[in-house]
Amino acid sequence: MQDTDSPLACWLRLATLPGLRRHEPPQLVRTFGTPQALFEAAHAGKAGDLSPALSAALRKPFAASLHALADATQAWAARPGNRLLTLCDDDYPPLLRQIPDPPLLLHVQGDPALLRRDAIAIVGSRNATAQGVANAQRFARTLADAGYTIVSGLARGIDAAAHDGGLAGTGSTVAVVGTGIDIVYPAAHERLAARIRADGCIVSEFVLGTPPRQGHFPIRNRIISGLSRGVLVVEAAEKSGSLVTAGVAAEQGRDVFAIPGSIHSALAKGCHHLIRQGALLVDTASDILGAFGHRDTPAQEVCREEVLLEQLTQSARLLLDALGYDPVPADTLAARLKLDAADTQASLLALELAGVVERLPGGAFCRLKR
Repeated sequence: MQDTDSPLACWLRLATLPGLRRHEPPQLVRTFGTPQALFEAAHAGKAGDLSPALSAALRKPFAASLHALADATQAWAARPGNRLLTLCDDDYPPLLRQIPDPPLLLHVQGDPALLRRDAIAIVGSRNATAQGVANAQRFARTLADAGYTIVSGLARGIDAAAHDGGLAGTGSTVAVVGTGIDIVYPAAHERLAARIRADGCIVSEFVLGTPPRQGHFPIRNRIISGLSRGVLVVEAAEKSGSLVTAGVAAEQGRDVFAIPGSIHSALAKGCHHLIRQGALLVDTASDILGAFGHRDTPAQEVCREEVLLEQLTQSARLLLDALGYDPVPADTLAARLKLDAADTQASLLALELAGVVERLPGGAFCRLKR
């Protein structure tokens, strides 16, 4: 290697070296101590049992673009609120270090101390129902108030709701992203990302400027579970990416929790599959806290339905009492209660605006629990 190849350039080169499986770079660092020592050994012909192809790749000169990336990364890390952690740093998250394939580099924005605290991941569908969003927010808030940091992936739906709940609680939240940390994806979450930078933490293993690519998100899922003591799946279809996270969590020895749903809901199928595979069925945050040895039950929030009930008209109350948590068409409700169709629609609209009823595709409605 050349004298101009900085230690950071060595970290970046090893982290981006093509042809290596994810567990191989951290193994090389553990063997040689640092990437710089690895490259020096390769150039000196003292790299041990490395394959000829890998030895040759390690001896190749560093490209000018890599030095430019190292300079840009160094400048980024020097800005207030930014931090670059390597696998060898004392502040590297200890739980994440234990997984078979920890990332070599972590770009961190916000409070890096959150990465060393007890955390619970909350994941689920991007196309979440209103009930799923409410569940994610409520569980996240309760768990955060119990002292846990909420980890999720900044995606639409359940992830965003989990971050909201974590920010509202004392434990805050960590967002693990599948892009370079200088890119917010989806762009609509710029405001949420700014809140997390200010009061939580954003993390990425990808180098600056890395755009969103489909293959990046399953890769980052191992970090979501790796930072956490357990993973809660709120809503998931049968082939959801959340099931990938849950599978990785189980392989890492983490606890997996799942909220059951209606047998008629496609977004409950994945959770039901996890429960059949051994995930712990939960319907309150206390179930998760109990699994981690907490004896005190969190104070229950006042149910929004109880507050709103007094404000509803008589027909709206009848509809709410008759409406279950499975979808029911509006005309079926009207016929069942012998109500005028127009009055039924008006009452359902009032319940929807009050946040206790969700309108579903096809003209069906279901009750929400807040």
